[in-house]
Amino acid sequence: MKVFPEIDDRMATFIRAQQMFFVATAPRSTEGFVNLSPKGLDTFEILDPLTVGYVDFVGSGVETISHLRENGRIVFMFCAFEGPPKIVRLHGRGDVVEPSDPEWEEVASRFPHYPGTRAIVRARLHRIADSCGYGVPLYEFQSHRDQMTEWAERKGPDGLAQYKAENNVRNLDGLPSGLK
Repeated sequence: MKVFPEIDDRMATFIRAQQMFFVATAPRSTEGFVNLSPKGLDTFEILDPLTVGYVDFVGSGVETISHLRENGRIVFMFCAFEGPPKIVRLHGRGDVVEPSDPEWEEVASRFPHYPGTRAIVRARLHRIADSCGYGVPLYEFQSHRDQMTEWAERKGPDGLAQYKAENNVRNLDGLPSGLK
């Protein structure tokens, strides 16, 4: 394992080549649920050598957002499923930028637009490390799934707003999402 002071060009190339990444957060409470979510599509961006973010979609839960608003802790993990083995973990303190926030236009302009975008999850990194990844199996990427964007397009803006109001108010532990 090696710890880096920032995301350098070589690591950025590795991160951008991955078709999937994982995001983990947890509440302060030892009784709460740890959340680990796989993410795909072209949603992750390196904003600067110590800041990253991804497009967050309206969905079945609000674990990441609720945890970040409670304590800010977040970790991203990238695994090489093709090519040489490698794992990269990015630990940081995250925040949530929503369309109603004053900085939305500036932040969102750095990311691809998708129907169903709920927010941008952004993190300032304080630990950047890689490890061998020898135990990660090899898989061949076929394609990204299109169900997420199709679902959001079918719902439309009003349907997404209603879904968010009905399903994205509190997380599994009862923590508020604070979504507007």
